[in-house]
Amino acid sequence: MLADTWHLFHKYMIITLRMPLWSLFTLIQPLIWLIIFAQLFGHFVQADRYMDFMVPGILIMTVLFGSSWSGVSLLREISAGTVDKMLASPVSRVAIVLSRVLHSAVQVIAQAFIILVVAWLMGATISMNPIHVLLGMLLIFLLGIGFAALSNGFAITLQREEPLVMIGNLMTLPLMFFSSALVPERFMPDWIELISLINPITYAVEGVRAVLATPVDLTVFARGLGIMALFAAVTLAWAVTAFKSLRD
Repeated sequence: MLADTWHLFHKYMIITLRMPLWSLFTLIQPLIWLIIFAQLFGHFVQADRYMDFMVPGILIMTVLFGSSWSGVSLLREISAGTVDKMLASPVSRVAIVLSRVLHSAVQVIAQAFIILVVAWLMGATISMNPIHVLLGMLLIFLLGIGFAALSNGFAITLQREEPLVMIGNLMTLPLMFFSSALVPERFMPDWIELISLINPITYAVEGVRAVLATPVDLTVFARGLGIMALFAAVTLAWAVTAFKSLRD
């Protein structure tokens, strides 16, 4: 299974490297939010360093835009018959899903790092300590696995692109606004603050913010890491189970 996962992951990475413009295209919207909305929202929340607060949220937004559409390419491979050909071979069924999820997570790591460097060059006061950046990227990686697994699971279950696109839209901006990614909790209405408590985005953002800000809060990071690890494990298990049950 591990060997099959590696070979399929390597194939998807080669495809991505041959089409780098697509990966760069997904960075446009997070960059717009970073450059324009950081200035605009800063006046609303009356914070002098709102960009420092917003950068972790933009990193998480990059993950959502990069991983929530992972299932679309799986659907297209199913429609083209590529998956059926793989199923006729001895390749591990788990590897078919796992390789796609890992590819999506690694891709968003690269994109998030680019956003982080751009924010730092724009003057954001964030920690660029390699250890702190690595810890933040670990949370982003787990969140990427979770949402890529959700997208692939829905693709396998629904078998249609239209509802999958609708679900993908629901997994981006609505979840961002129902979290502390863009607005501090003290500015939220009570009902939105309540929803944010069950939103995994909240714990990912707070965990990333805890290691990129100064001083570092390892307690908040550890809580985010635990919740993200659980979220990634549950969603990945569901996606693999959905694929197995579909093909059985």
